[in-house]
Amino acid sequence: MRASRLLSTLLLLQTRGRLTAQQIADELEVSVRTVYRDIEALSASGVPVYADRGPAGGFALLDGYRTSLTGLTSDEAAALFLAGSGATAGDLGLGPMLDAARLKLLAALPAEQRTMAGRVQQRVHVDAPGWFRDPEAPPHLDTVATAVWEQRQIRMSYQKWDGVSVSRLVSPLGLVLKGTAWYVVALGRSRTNAYRVSRILSLELTDERFTRPADFDLRRYWLEFSDRLQSTLYAGGSATVRLSPRAVSLWFLLGPVAGRALRESAVEAGDGWVQVDVPIESLEHARIAFARFGPDLEVVSPPELRSLMIADAAALVRLYSAS
Repeated sequence: MRASRLLSTLLLLQTRGRLTAQQIADELEVSVRTVYRDIEALSASGVPVYADRGPAGGFALLDGYRTSLTGLTSDEAAALFLAGSGATAGDLGLGPMLDAARLKLLAALPAEQRTMAGRVQQRVHVDAPGWFRDPEAPPHLDTVATAVWEQRQIRMSYQKWDGVSVSRLVSPLGLVLKGTAWYVVALGRSRTNAYRVSRILSLELTDERFTRPADFDLRRYWLEFSDRLQSTLYAGGSATVRLSPRAVSLWFLLGPVAGRALRESAVEAGDGWVQVDVPIESLEHARIAFARFGPDLEVVSPPELRSLMIADAAALVRLYSAS
């Protein structure tokens, strides 16, 4: 623990220059007395750290005392500092480690790359969750992460998308953050599957270890899984709809698949309206999704969906007439 703190003190002095004992103490969350002891230990080990007294004083390293990370360009350094997600690391309990890694990398960079990395951090901020969508905070994520790191099996009660609860004993191979949702990719009795961590109702971390398949590639699996999911998600066929200009402007509410259909298959339908063939998950899903557009969307086909929309419209008329 103290060795890590001594290294952090050294890197702070290397990246920020002169610092007071109080500034170092605040940064490392230790007492001022601890800082003085650590500075003495650094000096005793041969690190050329010296102290200046007075109002502008503090501790500093002898000029020229630093290491260089060779082979890293300014753009590469900038990309590294942009790519790190503090929120993601925090979810996995790795927030302090990410901060320490950034500090070590920043300390090792030559002046030019260090300036570029700092510029990126000050001018670009990545806020991944969409508007009005809070990131999921699965209560079992830290335990799942432990199982992934330590290659230990987990026994869980899991609620499927249709509300049915099942019990599973699985070997967790990796974690994936999709948008704001965490998934654990795990090997079960006969196949590998992805489970949404927020749907884990209860979880037991067992002492049983497992061996990761030598040929398993998490990124490749997730890409293939995503393709399979999308192909089955829109197994309900397609619907032909007419859209008013207002519906066209709000079409993004249905997501990227509907947006792609609008760009690729929209044709003029008169009076500023357009006609679009859009994939649907099911008649019921389309019925609910299209209802939000009110009189700005007309279902042309299939007839079953058109009948559902007519029935809903008639029910609304009766409801509001009675009121």
